[in-house]
Amino acid sequence: MSPLLHTLRALTVTAFALVLIAPATVARAEPSPAELTRRIDNASTELENVVEAHNELREKIKKNQAAVRRLQQRIGPLEQQAEQSRADVTELATTAYKTGNLGAVDALLHGGDSASVLDRLGTLDHLTRQRQATIAGYTADQQRLLDEKTRLDVTLTQQAARSRELTSAKRRIERDLAKLYELRRQAYGRATERATNRPDSAKDAPSISGQAGVAVRYAYGALGKPYAWGQDGPNGYDCSGLTSAAWRAAGKSLPHNTRMQWGVVAHISRSELRPGDLVFYRSLGHVAIYVGGGQVIHAPTFGRNVEKRAVDLMAPYGYGRVR
Repeated sequence: MSPLLHTLRALTVTAFALVLIAPATVARAEPSPAELTRRIDNASTELENVVEAHNELREKIKKNQAAVRRLQQRIGPLEQQAEQSRADVTELATTAYKTGNLGAVDALLHGGDSASVLDRLGTLDHLTRQRQATIAGYTADQQRLLDEKTRLDVTLTQQAARSRELTSAKRRIERDLAKLYELRRQAYGRATERATNRPDSAKDAPSISGQAGVAVRYAYGALGKPYAWGQDGPNGYDCSGLTSAAWRAAGKSLPHNTRMQWGVVAHISRSELRPGDLVFYRSLGHVAIYVGGGQVIHAPTFGRNVEKRAVDLMAPYGYGRVR
C-alpha cells in the first residue's frame, strides 16, 4: 500500500471515527447546535485534508501521463535507430564473411614502396575503428531502447496503481461527505449554503495591474460560488482549485494541490504580502489568495461558498508569491 493511500485511509478513519460518531450518553440526548457546529468544523477540516491528499494523487497521475507521452515519443525514433544500427552490424558481418578481413600481414606482404605499405596499414586502422564504432553504436542504441522501455513499463505500473488509489479515495470521500452533509442538515436545516454569486462581482476587485490583478479579479468573480471538492471552476472550487484557477486565468500554471503549490511559489514574509500572493494555512492543508487590505478570498470548506475574509481567519502557515 502506498504512503499516500495510507494517509488517505488514516485521515478518513480519524475524521469520522472521532468526529462523526455521536458521543454515547445514558440519555442519548440530541447534540446541541454548538456541539453539532463543533463536530461539523472538525469533520470538515479532516475531510479537507483527505481531499487535498486526493488532489495530490491526481496531480501525480497527470505527471505520470505526461511522462508516458514523452517516453512513447522517444521510443519510436529509438526503435528506428536501433533497427538501423542492427542492419549496419548485419551488413558488416556479412561483408566480413564474404570477403575476409584486411589484415596487417597482408598489407606488409603485398610489397610496394614504403608509402604504399603505410597507406594500406592506415586503411586497415580506419576500417577497424569504423567497425568498432558501428558495433559500439549498435550496442548503445539497443541499451537506450531497453532503458526507455523499462522506464515506460515502470511508469505505466505506477499509473495503474495510482488510478486504483484515486478511485478508492473518491468512494471514501463521497461516503464520508454524505455523513457530513447529514450533520449540516441537522444543524442548519440544509446541507449547503445558498449560492450568492453575482455575475458582476469581479467589478468589486481593487485596481491592480499585471497578472496579479487578473488573478485577483478572477477570485472576486468566484465569490459566492459553492465549495466543490476536487473542482477548479467555473461553477465550484475547493481551496487549491480556486487559487490554481485564478492564476491560470493570469497565464500561470499551479498544481491543484496546496502542498504542491507551496513547493512551486517563492516563499515571502508577511510584510512582503501583496495582492495575488497565496496564504497557506493548517500545515499546508488550506490555501487562499490575498487580495489586499488584509483580506483573502478562499473556498472555505464543504457546504460553504467562496468568501472574502481577514487574512487571519486562522493562523497562517506561510506566504508565497507565484513565479
